[in-house]
Amino acid sequence: MPYNIALNFEDGVTRFITCNDDETVLDAAYRAHIRLPMDCSDGVCGTCKGACHQGKFDLGDEYIDDALSDEELEAGKVLTCQMVPASDCVVEIPIASSFCKAGPTELTAVVDEVNLVSPTAIELKIIAQSPVEFLAGQYVNIQVPGTQETRAYSFSSQPGSDQLSFLIRNVSGGLMSTWLVGKARTGDSLSLNGPMGSFYLRPVERPVLMLAGGTGLAPFLAMLEYLKVQAVEHPIHLIYGVTNEDDLVGLAALEVFADIIPSFSYKTVVANPESQHPLTGYVTHHMEDAALDQATDVYLCGPPPMVDAVLGYFRDNTIKPHSFHYEKFAPSLVSTKEKVA
Repeated sequence: MPYNIALNFEDGVTRFITCNDDETVLDAAYRAHIRLPMDCSDGVCGTCKGACHQGKFDLGDEYIDDALSDEELEAGKVLTCQMVPASDCVVEIPIASSFCKAGPTELTAVVDEVNLVSPTAIELKIIAQSPVEFLAGQYVNIQVPGTQETRAYSFSSQPGSDQLSFLIRNVSGGLMSTWLVGKARTGDSLSLNGPMGSFYLRPVERPVLMLAGGTGLAPFLAMLEYLKVQAVEHPIHLIYGVTNEDDLVGLAALEVFADIIPSFSYKTVVANPESQHPLTGYVTHHMEDAALDQATDVYLCGPPPMVDAVLGYFRDNTIKPHSFHYEKFAPSLVSTKEKVA
């Protein structure tokens, strides 16, 4: 059976290819007109070396140690010329996509709904021409109609659907916000470019702590959409912080996720000290029931001040999780996303 392979390039671009039975990733990529690095294609030179930490595959025994050592194999390194997938996989390619003639995919879609879900957030729902594959947590660049400007927004919907949604900060005077609130109509055409980003959900092999700030909830909604159809046993805990209580969005969806995913729990926190919300302060004030050790994967997404504060809290308290993945975003005149894995 064919498998979906996500090729994650060094510059954050992700391209999806289909790998047939007994076909190597290198051959499948070339069939899709993506020229991955290679020289010998026989497991001798090591030029096609990448990494795979997500998915099952077979490397056979035809390659030599100089191309891929036992230590590299143990660290998740692979040779794409020898790698034959046995499941869907994510393969990290240590080179920019432009060198492989594999730029971001150009997508077209139409506006379905624009909803003002809070004073500070807009929900955009669109319908793509065909299902869009992405890794839960990734983003796409959307061109602001009538301009050459783009804005980067994380998907909040389930991967692999043509029904896409985004949670967008409502910025006064913002180019995209102004268009969405004042001009957008159902059926309007949109141009998208992506998917992109190294902030995405890895295999859940240990407890997961998710920390969201404001519209930084969006990628976690996509992750939870993905997880609701997976068999997840490890605890997943989300702490969602906003400035004011009326900034809270997506609570109905979080309740549904809590019902469907037995190991998922969440809490909401409001920063305004005058709020009557049960929990006030910052997300770092309410981590008492979260696993915070080397057996935990932490995902963090929010505005720069919130992300910097959490990073400082972890540093000052010498908290070192098993892995730490974060994304911070800010309104700007151009697409701005900082994602660190």
